[in-house]
Amino acid sequence: MNHLILYAHPSQESFNYAILTTAVEGLKQKGHDVVVRDLYAIDFQPAVSSSEIIGKIGEDIVQEQEYLQWAEVITFIYPIWWTGMPAIMKGYIDRVFSYGFAYKYVNGVQMGLLKGKKAIILNTQGKSHAEYAKIGMDQALRLTSDKGIFEYCGLDVMYHIFFESVLQSDEHTRKGWLCQIADMASKA
Repeated sequence: MNHLILYAHPSQESFNYAILTTAVEGLKQKGHDVVVRDLYAIDFQPAVSSSEIIGKIGEDIVQEQEYLQWAEVITFIYPIWWTGMPAIMKGYIDRVFSYGFAYKYVNGVQMGLLKGKKAIILNTQGKSHAEYAKIGMDQALRLTSDKGIFEYCGLDVMYHIFFESVLQSDEHTRKGWLCQIADMASKA
């Protein structure tokens, strides 16, 4: 299968990077084709231009859309910052998941144009699951990303995993999480 990984974290010392490398290794060991788009490494520019608002997209966006068209599974790896995705990932979605490419309206009815593709979302967060559940943030995060973005565009969300309290986690816990990622990759 063709796997596209969209990755947004500026540090190769992060646990997000360990998730990325584990996923790539697992997928390649199973014979999958994998393309990684590290948004920081490619210096992706997240701000939408005025010309993009009226539908004129540049070659950089066309290239990203070609990766999305190629992919059968799209994995999003990013930390939760300020109860949302990093600006660079949000900017990627704003610019690349454009009208007419990722969604459109027909007679006033919204249609997702990325149907037939699967999505996996892997997030790290500083808070515990219990802290987020207590205030409803766990459901809000799923609603705004899974429903409001990915399913809206037609993607079938296979998994959305939140790795909790990452900064306070110990090595044993992190190794367990990476085993979970490797196991998922082996079943992809």
